[in-house]
Amino acid sequence: MNTYSRLFLSWISVNCGLLSLLVPAATPELAQQGNIAPWLQLVQGNKARRTAALSVIEANWRDDSAGKVVEILRSVQPGELQNQLVSLIESKTEARVGNSWGAWVRWLWNRPNEYSSSSLELKRELHAGIDPRFRAYFRPEQEHRIRYDEIVWGGVRQNGIPPLRAPRMVDSESVRYLQDDNVVFGIVVKNQAYAYPQRILAWHEMFVAQLQGVELAGVYCTLCGSVILYETNHQGVLHRLGTSGFLYRSNKLMFDEATQSLWSTLEGEPVVGPLVGKGIRLRKRSVVKSTWGEWKRRYPSTLVLAEETGFRRDYSEGAAYRDYFATDALMFPVPGADARLKNKAEVLGLEIGPERKRFALGIDFLSQNGGYEGHYAGTNIVVIPNGIGGFHAYAGSGKIGGDRRLVDQHVFDASGRKWRVEESALHADDGSKWLRIPAHRAFWFGWHAAFPDTVLISGE
Repeated sequence: MNTYSRLFLSWISVNCGLLSLLVPAATPELAQQGNIAPWLQLVQGNKARRTAALSVIEANWRDDSAGKVVEILRSVQPGELQNQLVSLIESKTEARVGNSWGAWVRWLWNRPNEYSSSSLELKRELHAGIDPRFRAYFRPEQEHRIRYDEIVWGGVRQNGIPPLRAPRMVDSESVRYLQDDNVVFGIVVKNQAYAYPQRILAWHEMFVAQLQGVELAGVYCTLCGSVILYETNHQGVLHRLGTSGFLYRSNKLMFDEATQSLWSTLEGEPVVGPLVGKGIRLRKRSVVKSTWGEWKRRYPSTLVLAEETGFRRDYSEGAAYRDYFATDALMFPVPGADARLKNKAEVLGLEIGPERKRFALGIDFLSQNGGYEGHYAGTNIVVIPNGIGGFHAYAGSGKIGGDRRLVDQHVFDASGRKWRVEESALHADDGSKWLRIPAHRAFWFGWHAAFPDTVLISGE
C-alpha cells in the first residue's frame, strides 16, 4: 500500500464516524436504485451494518456496482471486508484480479464506462469527508470530458500543495543557495529570463505570476515529469488556477477558483465542470529544463526564484520526490503501459497542427542524433539542441538539413546557410524564419497515458 492509499484510509477512518451518524442501518428500502446508503455503510466501521449492507448490495447488483466496489476498495484496510468485497466483485464479474486496488482500477478503466449518477454521488460523499470543497468537482449533470472513475485523489486537500503566488524573484548575483548542477526550469518573457529551481518548485507544483505584463502559471506535474507554462488570461478572463488535489491518469488536475472546474495540466483546458465546452484553451509558452550553471551562463541577467518563499520546506536539491524519481515504479495506476520506453524515460512532447496531433521524441534519441527533422501532421519540424541541456522545436517551410550542432548560437543548413537560434524563432541570413513551437519534457508513461494515440520516435 503506497503513501497516498494510507492517507486516504486515515481520512476515511477519521470521518466515517460522522458518516455513521448520517446513514441509517441497512434495511430493505436501501435497495432502491441510486441509494448510496449501503455503500457508505461499508466505511462507517460497524461490522453488523457492513454485513447487512453487503447483503443488500449483492442482492441488488447493477451495472455500476463494480465501479462502486472499486471506489470503496481504496478506502478499506486489508482484512475481512476487503476480502468480502473482492469475493463479491469476482463472483459478479468473473474477473480474477486479486486484492490490489491498483489492479482493479486498471481492470475497470479498460472496460466500458458504466458510471451512474449514484456512482458520482458516492464519490462526492466519500471525498467530501477529506475536504468539503471537493463536492464542487463532482456535481450532478455537469459537463465532463474524462471518465469520473479515472479521477483519483492524490493525497492532499485543495491547494494542499500550495502554489507560489507572485513569488519573490532575485538577481542571479545574489543567489547563494544554488549549485551549478542544480536543475532549473527556465523561461524567457519579452527578453527577460527567469529561473525556477526544481528543488523549490517540486514542493509547490505551480507558480502564478505576472511577468512583463503577462499573466502566467507554471505548472509542474511531478508525477509525470512535466513543467508547462500557460498564459492564464483567456479572451479577457483571468483564470486563477490552483491544485485540485486530484489526478487523471497520474497527471495533475488543476482547478479554477471562480467555477471549481477541473483542468487538464497537459492540455490547459477544462475537463470537468461549468467551463467545459466553452472553447477555453490556454496558450502555452516554452519551458527549458537546464542546470543553474548552464542557464546562468546563457542568461547572466536572469531573475531567480528566491529561496524564502514564505513556506517551511526542505528545499535542498533532491529532497522532494527523491524516492519516486529514483525508480521506474509508479505511485498511481494508469490504464496501460507502453513498453517501448521505460515508464520514466523522458520524451519531448509536442502538439502539431489545428487537429492537435500528439508527437513524442525520446530525449535519449534526440541527444544521440543531435536533434531531429521531419514532417508530421502537415508540418515541417526541426528540433535543435539549445546548448543548455535541452532542445528547442521549430516549425516552418522548406528544409533545414545540414548539421544541427549549435555553434555560437547558430546552426548551418544543408546549403551552408547560417541560422541564428533564438528563443522565439530560427532566423536565416536571407530573412527566412522558422517559428518556435511549444514543447515540454515529460515522463513517457505520463505522456502516453494522457495521449495513447501519440506517435513516438525513439530509435527503439
